[in-house]
Amino acid sequence: MTDDGAVRAADPVVAALLEREATRQRSTLNLIASESIPSLAVRAAQASMASAKTAEGYPGARYHTGTRIVDELERLAIERAKSVFGADHANVQPNSGVNANLAVYAALLKPGDPVLAMDLAHGGHLSHGASASITGKVYRFRHYGVGRTSEVIDLDEVRSLALEHRPRLLVAGGSSYPRSIDYGGLRAIADEVEAGFLVDMAHIAGLVAAGVTPSPVAHADVVTFTTYKTMLGPHGGVILSRGSLATRIDRGVFPGTQGTPSFGMMAAKAVCLGAARTAEFRDRMRLVVDDAAALATALAERGYRLVAGGTDTHLILVDVRSIGLTGDVAERALEAVGILTNRNVIPFDPGTPRQPGGLRLGLTGLAERGMDPPAMRSVAELIDRVLRAPQDPDVLAAAGAQVDGLCRRHPLDVDG
Repeated sequence: MTDDGAVRAADPVVAALLEREATRQRSTLNLIASESIPSLAVRAAQASMASAKTAEGYPGARYHTGTRIVDELERLAIERAKSVFGADHANVQPNSGVNANLAVYAALLKPGDPVLAMDLAHGGHLSHGASASITGKVYRFRHYGVGRTSEVIDLDEVRSLALEHRPRLLVAGGSSYPRSIDYGGLRAIADEVEAGFLVDMAHIAGLVAAGVTPSPVAHADVVTFTTYKTMLGPHGGVILSRGSLATRIDRGVFPGTQGTPSFGMMAAKAVCLGAARTAEFRDRMRLVVDDAAALATALAERGYRLVAGGTDTHLILVDVRSIGLTGDVAERALEAVGILTNRNVIPFDPGTPRQPGGLRLGLTGLAERGMDPPAMRSVAELIDRVLRAPQDPDVLAAAGAQVDGLCRRHPLDVDG
């Protein structure tokens, strides 16, 4: 009996929901920047019998017996992570990117320590000291942003804030910043104020692994990332660090912020890290970046203002105020025809997170369908048609039919 068959036999209600979700994914164009479709091998590893094993601690030093095989599994995932990214040390236990960041803070900081990170409203992340996050309550975060005109990171502002606040840790990376980051420049600022340097590359890890965007590993003391965005793997996190910090980082994860890891997830991480070393993966990540550049160009040609003038990554941030909309209206209109995006604040946005001025697009999902840069002109035309008439039922019906046709011509390879 297949896994799907086992679910249907045991719980047809859950099975029906899972089948509907699979159908939804096959029949929509996914432009959500934080999503990808993991391979069948990744999904099978995550659902394997390894997920039943409990073992706190690290290989060779567990607090449970029967761990010889999962020790081998964890060592394999560690070595693959180190090899892919050229890191001294890797911890593959974090259950998410946020867990990874929490563990790094626990390892390197004391409550109340000053930290300097990118502002959430300018492209940062909740776990970088936002007031709604526990990180903003435990540590004394200050935030830098982007230039009002350039909309890229202003190193002069970062340096000025660092000299003023003398942070123990400087944090780079985020969830809606479309341009490359000058890691060397930020490293120099961290050194000047004797701060540690953490890079959260959750969104771009796959691009870094494939060598299509610059790597922060040589510059940073610690790098965190997730395995489910551009890495095309399971939901989970990884920490890379300098060898001198290995013991502190490991203790920050366990016992600092987590108990037993998920060995099913760890097996799936090992599979995706293995895949990241292949030519096929590198080609896919190059396609992601090329698609993003092509879609950005096509949207700009249609009159859309792009934050920071475009993209160097998989991600595009569109100022939909430039056509008289807000992000929530744009998001709903596109979802109605089967195009999935997400509303997003943009730098100096007068709106709110629920009604922001921006729309965030990511190209991993379309690249996974094999859609190439020339196809992005059709996608841009489709997006434009919907957003120019977001409440016109005839336009929405025609656009929905076109989305269905694109999905049929470029099917998701969910069995590969």
